[in-house]
Amino acid sequence: MKTSHKQSTQSRHKRIRRKLSGTPERPRLSVFRSNNHIVVQVIDDVNQHTLVAASSLEAELKSSLSSTANCEASAKVGELIAQRAIAKGISQVVFDRGGNLYHGRVEALAEAARTAGLVF
Repeated sequence: MKTSHKQSTQSRHKRIRRKLSGTPERPRLSVFRSNNHIVVQVIDDVNQHTLVAASSLEAELKSSLSSTANCEASAKVGELIAQRAIAKGISQVVFDRGGNLYHGRVEALAEAARTAGLVF
């Protein structure tokens, strides 16, 4: 029986999460990518607490973008999460691509976050 795209993404995510977790000093930058949107959270796994979040669903981003499902939108979300994290005093993170391939929208988000000042 052939596995679906969603099942293979979930199994990749489980494999990745076995090896990495966020600490208070270096939280986890978690990416969720759907067909239409991208959502990012900075998570402290020790205290089980989301420190900062950003999404292409937010009104301020949604109004300025032609589409929320492209690399341009992902880059804007990456810049936004970096600004919010740095404002909270978070400069280093561990990147969790959420089972997605490091390509396209996920890569655009990561590169934008790096250029905005996050270290990972």
